[in-house]
Amino acid sequence: MTYHSERTFQKIQSSDFEKGEYDSCEFVDCNFNNLNFDGSSFEKCIFKTCDLSNAKVSGVTFQNVTFDTCKILGVHFNSSNPFLLEFNFQKCQLDYCNFFNLKLKKSIFQNSRLLEVDFSQADLSGASFLGSELSGAVFDQTNLEKADFREAENYRIDPEINRIKSARFDLEGIPGLLGKYGIKIG
Repeated sequence: MTYHSERTFQKIQSSDFEKGEYDSCEFVDCNFNNLNFDGSSFEKCIFKTCDLSNAKVSGVTFQNVTFDTCKILGVHFNSSNPFLLEFNFQKCQLDYCNFFNLKLKKSIFQNSRLLEVDFSQADLSGASFLGSELSGAVFDQTNLEKADFREAENYRIDPEINRIKSARFDLEGIPGLLGKYGIKIG
């Protein structure tokens, strides 16, 4: 397996990707659509304007990895290596991704689109969803303590089946918390 440190990879296609260990590397304008990353690890890496839609990440290590303005559709992050897993998503499209049962404390999902994303049984304590679109996102037995939902839109979170102590919400988000009760606000 190859080892890469502090390198920048630009406009790499799935067919050109070399499985290996990547430390402090940057991937810019890469197309990893449908790529099987199996056996790879990423530590302190940055992906900018990349397409990782339908990528296979089973057993892949993501430690302190940032995705900036990336398209990441249908990726099952729940199959990746859970050890020291840490994500930072900024301005990404994460529709139909799966984060089931992952420990993602203090992870960042800012100004991103997360349609139909599964966060069931995940630990998202201290996570930030600031300014994100969460239509159809599933929060079921999810730890959202101290999570930040300010400026987030279209979420539905049932306070009876999720832990939301000290989470932050805007007044505009109240319907997303009380919707199941049929309460009309405003």
